[in-house]
Amino acid sequence: MTAVAAVRARATTLPAWVWLGAIVVVSSGVRIALAHRVVTPWIMVDELIYSELAKSLASHGEFLVRGVPSNGYGFVYPALIAPAFGLFGSVPHAYAVAKGINGVVMSLAAIPTYLLARRLVEPVPALVAAALSVAVPSMLFTGMLMTENVFYPVFLLTTLVLVVTLERPTPLRQVLLLALCGFAFATRAQAVAFVPAVLVAPVLHGWIERDLPARLRRFTPLYGIVGGLAVLALAATAARGRSPLSLLGAYRAATSSAYSLGTVLHYVLWHVAELDLYVGVLPFAALLALWFAPRVASPAARAYAAATLPLVVFFLVEVAAFASTESQRIEERNDFYLMPLLLIALVAVAATRRPALVAALVAGVLPVALPFAKFVNPSAVSDTFGLLPWWWVQDQGIHFGALRLVALASGLAAGIAFLVVPRLALAALVGLYFVVASVVIENGRHGIHQAAVGSLFAGIRVADPDWIDRAVGRDAHVAFVWHYAGETRPLWNNEFFNRSVGDVYTVDGPDPADGGLPETPVRERRDGTLVDGRGRPPHVGYAVSYTDIAGRPVARDAKLGLALYRVHGPLVVLTRVRGLYPNDTWSGRRVTYRRLRCHGGHLSVRLGTDEQLFETAQVVTARVAGRVVGRISVPPGEQPTLDVPLRADPQHTCTVVFTMSQLRVPRGTRDTRRLGAHFYALDFRR
Repeated sequence: MTAVAAVRARATTLPAWVWLGAIVVVSSGVRIALAHRVVTPWIMVDELIYSELAKSLASHGEFLVRGVPSNGYGFVYPALIAPAFGLFGSVPHAYAVAKGINGVVMSLAAIPTYLLARRLVEPVPALVAAALSVAVPSMLFTGMLMTENVFYPVFLLTTLVLVVTLERPTPLRQVLLLALCGFAFATRAQAVAFVPAVLVAPVLHGWIERDLPARLRRFTPLYGIVGGLAVLALAATAARGRSPLSLLGAYRAATSSAYSLGTVLHYVLWHVAELDLYVGVLPFAALLALWFAPRVASPAARAYAAATLPLVVFFLVEVAAFASTESQRIEERNDFYLMPLLLIALVAVAATRRPALVAALVAGVLPVALPFAKFVNPSAVSDTFGLLPWWWVQDQGIHFGALRLVALASGLAAGIAFLVVPRLALAALVGLYFVVASVVIENGRHGIHQAAVGSLFAGIRVADPDWIDRAVGRDAHVAFVWHYAGETRPLWNNEFFNRSVGDVYTVDGPDPADGGLPETPVRERRDGTLVDGRGRPPHVGYAVSYTDIAGRPVARDAKLGLALYRVHGPLVVLTRVRGLYPNDTWSGRRVTYRRLRCHGGHLSVRLGTDEQLFETAQVVTARVAGRVVGRISVPPGEQPTLDVPLRADPQHTCTVVFTMSQLRVPRGTRDTRRLGAHFYALDFRR
């Protein structure tokens, strides 16, 4: 016997559970290794919120965000990663462990996928489906602190119990099914779509089996419990004077939008087409073939069809309706949980000729419905992994219009393959496609590795991201004084990596993109003292700020212009810069720098422009009391530093006025501002 034959013989004698365990272990190892390349949270503010909930649960036994109770988010995922933040004081270490937990938990999705597939096929194809379920590119979410990591296996486990309950609807199974739906909802409010799917599935199964009245009688416990819970929920919310929609927690905002039927239908079509394209068309065609002719399938496949059809429909409609008003993009990260249902169909469904032909045609043509030009953009990096490989294709010089034709040709080719190629060979092709797509999504020009690196670069430039904790200790109380005049990553990233950062004081109003995080608005008095809405100055021990504040500097992220001060008193802003646009650090014609309690010194200003905006060097002139004290030429693409000597007036205030020699309006954009120079940092030294 040859070595290969011996290995094959040995492999065939191993129990299926050994292979299933190996799939979970290998997947966990791969995901943990790849998660190390995600150097910081970058899907903000979601990752910040879930990490805050986990930290507070580990430290205080309750769910807090910035010290304020928060009940609007599911508790399952924060509770899952809380041990990482409880066991490790260093946030970078806890972050690495939390991502390791993600890798293991999300890889467990292979188990319910296998058990679902085993109801339809033998162990080998079921193992193939399990392996494909942890090869989907969306497994890259293990590098992010997001509920997707736990909702993926929970969704599949709930689906498994739904199928099992349809096959034999005992009261115990029906109760277990509803309990799992509740657990899924506690994980992610999106799971509310399980309720209509679970209620419709028995009706659909009864229609397929032609025994609808008898079958519905067997589901009396399920319908009775759901009806009773609905009445109790309505009564409880009414008794507390709340709307029933309050049960949706942080997702309630999605119910206040005015939905357009036409727009929702468009988004449903686009989500269906993108899901079809993401799985490589073949699995989508297989599930369609089963739905088109469920009565010719086996009893187990008929139950599978009755369960999967309402699940796919209700979840896709829910996601598409949300996307049509809240994000205006394809929210694939809210529907990729459906993919194993398609993958199981690929290895398990042997459709008759006519349904297979129709399914192949529909699945093959659907990709042409995708408006790539509308959805292939930076938002796809976090929300629509399936479009990133097509973005790579577009980068090779194929226009978006032609890209739709390429997608159509690829879809039709896959449809033909679905009709003539054996199923396990098709599964191998899908697996290869997943691997290639994952490489592009993880490491491509528009991939998540670059997104994480860019987020860290935008938020922290020092070697140790927990530099604040290292300077004052994790138990110190550090306030963050935030002027929302630019990128919010410095606030979010430093808040994430440093346990000592607590209260956030906002000087220029709330950040419109902060997800409603708790913060304290303050205003600046003439003497620079910050006061809250009641006119009282907050007293803090330490503070981090872009602008100089009264206190002793303790540590600094010089490249970002952030400094940590020992204050032990009220917050007093010493510097104020006017003339910079509120959304970034670009200037107009004139910028004024003012510093209180000033007795002279020097100001170092790091400046820059944009190669796409300026063809020649920008000249920046600094004046003190009308006299020129500095001038510098800023070539396009460079970041020189202008050193300005300061002179105090009788009120001990130093003022510098900068003027730009030329202004430019960005071309090819909707930005109509007249821009002068980019003020990257203004550093005072005595």
